[in-house]
Amino acid sequence: MKLSFSGVDGIPMVQPGDDIVTLIDNGLTGMDQEFKDNDVVVIAQKIISKAENRYLDLTTVSPGEESRRIALEVDKDPRKVQAILDESKEVVRSRPGVLIVEHRLGFVQANAGIDQSNITNDNGEDDDLCLLLPIDADASARKVRADIKQRFDVEVGVIINDSVGRAWRMGTLGLAIGVAGFTALEDYIGQSDIYGKELVVTKVAAADEMAAGASLVMGQTVEKTPVVLVRGYQPSEPGDASLSGVGPLLRPKEMDLFR
Repeated sequence: MKLSFSGVDGIPMVQPGDDIVTLIDNGLTGMDQEFKDNDVVVIAQKIISKAENRYLDLTTVSPGEESRRIALEVDKDPRKVQAILDESKEVVRSRPGVLIVEHRLGFVQANAGIDQSNITNDNGEDDDLCLLLPIDADASARKVRADIKQRFDVEVGVIINDSVGRAWRMGTLGLAIGVAGFTALEDYIGQSDIYGKELVVTKVAAADEMAAGASLVMGQTVEKTPVVLVRGYQPSEPGDASLSGVGPLLRPKEMDLFR
C-alpha cells in the first residue's frame, strides 16, 4: 500500500455558515487537483466547529458551586470549568492545571476539547471566547461526505480530527472524533499472520492513524493547513451499521485501565 498525505492550500479563515466543501474544492482547484474516488478527506475539528458556529462567550456563563470548587483545585477560570462540565459526562482526573473529562460524545480528553487558541471575536478580542467541539462530529463528517457525493459524484471517506493527549505518552497527536464512509477500526481477528498463526486480538485504528499522519501536515501553530487529502487507503463502508462512525474506536469504560 502506498499512502500520500497532501495539505490543501488556500483554505481561508472559516466563519460561521461557511460551506466547508466549497472551501476545500476551491483550494483543490488552485492546486490543479480535484476530489477522487477513495480519497479520505481529513478536516481539522476547529474549522468544522467554526462553520457550525460552536462559539461560546464565557461572559454568558454563570459558574455553579461544583465548577467553582473544581476551579480552585485546578486553577482555572470557573466559567470555563462550568463550560467544560456542561460539555461532559463526568470528570475523570484533575490536578492543578489539568482537567480530564469524558466528553458527552464519549471521548476522554482535556477540557472537553474546548479551545481558546486561534479564535477571535468581531472586535479582535479573544480572552472570553471559546470554541466547542461539534454537536455531533460523525454527523458533520457524514454531511461533508454527502455534499461531496452530491456535487462531484465521488465517493470519499471523511475524518474530523482533533489534537488529543494520552495517559501513557507525552505530547498530543491527531485523533479521529468524527468518521464517515469507511470502517474506523479494522478488525483482523481470525486472520493469519505471515507465519500462519491466527490473530486473536489485532484491531487497527485506521482512522486514528490517518488523523495522526494528517496532523503532521496540518501543523499546530501558524501553518493554516486545516484540510489534508489522503490517497491510497481504499476506504470501504462498514457492513454493520453499528461499526460506522467513531464509536468503535472508543474504549468502553469497563475496559479502560486508566479510569
